[in-house]
Amino acid sequence: MNIGFVVTTLGRLDPLRALLTSLEGQLQPGDHVVLVAQGAQDEVSALAVEFAERGVAVTATSSGRGASLGRNTGVAALPAGEAVVTFPNDNTTYPAGTVEALHVAVDDPSFRAGGFTSWDERGPKTTLPEPGTPLDKYNVWSVIEMGILMRRSLFDAIGGFDENMGPGSATPWQVAEGTDLLLRAMAHEPGLVRDFRWLPAAVHVDGISTGFGLSDAERRRKLRAYGRGTGRAFATHGYPLWWRAAFTVAGLLYGVRNPKPITILDGWPMFLGRLEGGLGRTFGQSRMVSTTR
Repeated sequence: MNIGFVVTTLGRLDPLRALLTSLEGQLQPGDHVVLVAQGAQDEVSALAVEFAERGVAVTATSSGRGASLGRNTGVAALPAGEAVVTFPNDNTTYPAGTVEALHVAVDDPSFRAGGFTSWDERGPKTTLPEPGTPLDKYNVWSVIEMGILMRRSLFDAIGGFDENMGPGSATPWQVAEGTDLLLRAMAHEPGLVRDFRWLPAAVHVDGISTGFGLSDAERRRKLRAYGRGTGRAFATHGYPLWWRAAFTVAGLLYGVRNPKPITILDGWPMFLGRLEGGLGRTFGQSRMVSTTR
């Protein structure tokens, strides 16, 4: 099974170069990388040409702003035919042997969707269930976008990512687009509850944490935007009211439970964002996008 790596970028060239360098020598015949430029299009295209000349199967295209729009555009730009698609960030890197480990999972003819771990500079971002654990509406949150694996035919059947969700979208709901994708896949193919493939914990990609390199104001705007998206997903996918209420209040503890650069004051924007998402409305914030760089 071919793997399609779809990368949406605002044009951050140094991280993109690190990503492509990490994939160099790991891709198997038929694997393909698509860079979707939402800024610095000429520079991103030139980088794709440079690595294509070095033997990496990579092409570049462009789209309007929004991670979900970019990912949908990138899947459509892959070579024709079935593949398993995955969605690294432009600051993701693949440790040696990772792509081979992904192929061990996806080359199984019965594979339809699965998830693997993403790390940042502090360690694993989430802890995945043990292989063989049934997928449900609670543990699905342990899979974040750069750890999703899904057959292209299933991705297309459910309409891809919801372009009204995710970083850079035109709505306040700036995260949870990957969870929404998987929840819709579960509804479309109920057998995924049993067949979802949790990869071993040793299989992971590397990246950076949510607040990495941001000022306090930028980080708190991002956390509030992420809280809104998560709260909206809980509200629209039928989670119990008690769960949503507990989750919203737990936002106040976000600054206590997470290491630096997160601080105790970061719990308030997370709480407020989750409240906004749950209610489906925002309160007095003019800038809704999670990040602009």
